[in-house]
Amino acid sequence: MLLQMIVNQPPVLGAVLKGTPPWVWGLLAGLVALGLSQARSRSASLVRVTVMPVAMTVLSIWGTVSAFGTSPLFGYVMLAWMFAAAMALAVIAPTGAPRGTAYDAASRTFAMPGSWVPMLLILGIFLTKYVVGVELAMQPGLARDGQYTLVVGALYGFFSGVFAGRAARLWWLAFQSTPLGKPVLTA
Repeated sequence: MLLQMIVNQPPVLGAVLKGTPPWVWGLLAGLVALGLSQARSRSASLVRVTVMPVAMTVLSIWGTVSAFGTSPLFGYVMLAWMFAAAMALAVIAPTGAPRGTAYDAASRTFAMPGSWVPMLLILGIFLTKYVVGVELAMQPGLARDGQYTLVVGALYGFFSGVFAGRAARLWWLAFQSTPLGKPVLTA
């Protein structure tokens, strides 16, 4: 919808960007910084590798609720969200930790190679929230459009499932690397 409008009426983009509250650009800058930090090799505790998937899932659920919380289709939207999240988690979690990832049980930290995937996922959630917010502001009736709501709900769920699946691979590595399979959660 918004993309069609931008293609057919390019000046609309300027009006949309101008009407965006300044805090949105601050949030985007923070999310980009977070994504860039994931693009280089680093070490992190089990708690730290859990925080980002939880935060991105909260952002994803917030986007879904803020967009469709008052829609008569909200229950279906959340089912689409949960289904897509579960499918992405089920596909990604069993694939094993990325090559070059190691868990040191003594220090309870991971050594991880950099990846651009988190940046893409973070930007995907942000852009989905942004575009859906603009589209719903311009066409509130979309919140009652079954196809639109289910696609957006599933998209949000997919992003969350990918984040959770990537974290689950690390949790499994820590579980396998710790005596008696009992990792201790520390920050």
